[in-house]
Order: sequence, then C-alpha cells, then structure tokens
Amino acid sequence: MKQYNEMQVNVCNICEATIWEKNVTDIETRLDRLESRAEILALISHYCKACDDRDVPLLRSLFRQDSWVRSADGRMKGEGLEGIMQMYRKRFEVLGLSVHWTHDTVVTFDPADPDRATGEVFCHAEAVRNQQVLVGSLRYEDEYRRRDGKWYFASRLLKFLYYVPVQSYAEALASPLRQRGYETPLPGDYPESLPSWTGWVQHYQPEDQQA
Repeated sequence: MKQYNEMQVNVCNICEATIWEKNVTDIETRLDRLESRAEILALISHYCKACDDRDVPLLRSLFRQDSWVRSADGRMKGEGLEGIMQMYRKRFEVLGLSVHWTHDTVVTFDPADPDRATGEVFCHAEAVRNQQVLVGSLRYEDEYRRRDGKWYFASRLLKFLYYVPVQSYAEALASPLRQRGYETPLPGDYPESLPSWTGWVQHYQPEDQQA
C-alpha cells in the first residue's frame, strides 16, 4: 500500500512538473511574440524614417543578402541587399521631400517557426517626384525573419490603392486608373482584385443562394 501511495505521489509530481513546464513554455512564447511584435513595428517605423531622411546606413540595416523588395506593378524591383540599395538610390535621385505614415499593421507569427512572421502594413505617402507633388495610399505585404536575435525584412511587396498628382486626387479616386505617378496610368492594385471586395454580397443573400 505504501509503495502504491508513493507511486501515486510520483505520478502526481510528474504531472505537475509537466504542467509547470508547459505553462512556462506558453509564457515564454507569449512574451517572445509581444517583444517580437514591438521590434517588428520599430523595424517598419525605421523604414519610413530611412526613406524620408535618406538615411542610407539605416535603410541598409533593415535588409539582408537574401531580401527582396518589389512593387506589384513591376516598377520597383530590388533583389538581394545590393540590388535593393541600388533600387532606392535610383528612387532617391528623382525624389524630393517625402513623408510616409504607417497606420494599422497586422502581424502574424508562424506557429512552426518562431523566427518568421508575415505582415500587412497600411500606409499613406506624400512625395515630390521629378518636381511633381504626388499622394498615395498603399499596402506592404511583408515577410519578416529573425537572425542573430534581430528582425529584418525578408521581403516587401508594395501594392497601391492610388498614387496620383495631388491636383488629380478627387477625380482619380473615383477612377479605376489610380496609379498616375508615371506616364502611363495603371489600375490600382486593390481593392478590385480582392475576393472579399468582389464577393461580399454573397454573405447577405439567403443561404440557398450563396455561392
């Protein structure tokens, strides 16, 4: 009987230890994600500052050799660290003042990899390009990686809702051709391309009529 009781105690101790270890692991994971989210938000802010201040060393520090930056319209394309920096050099050469604001940011951590996350960053921008004042609204679709304890941009894909001369803003916003920063106007990258934008009405139809 005594041996049986001792076995029960040992089993209980093992169970309690397992629960304690799980709780510690859960707390550590939650804390890591909170700290990582703050670091990723700082990374995004540093990007805006680097672009607006023309802070080339700061901009370089945000990427790695395997990073890339592209725009959905194909006009921006930087592959690898040096390719990214040369792309921004060409942009800085034609840009005057610029202001980038980031608003809402959705960060999603990879449950299978604590050193990887993705993000969607909502942004507005004002810029002078080739002496023309432009305003824009865009989203960045990001992938973030952590290496040596530091988060960086693995990739950034820019998608424009609009990018237009300031005097054309009111008219352009009602047009599908909302990318007008260059000679040939192009359609906005979104929201028309989003399934939710084109299919929202089905959620308000009777169930037997839903797609």
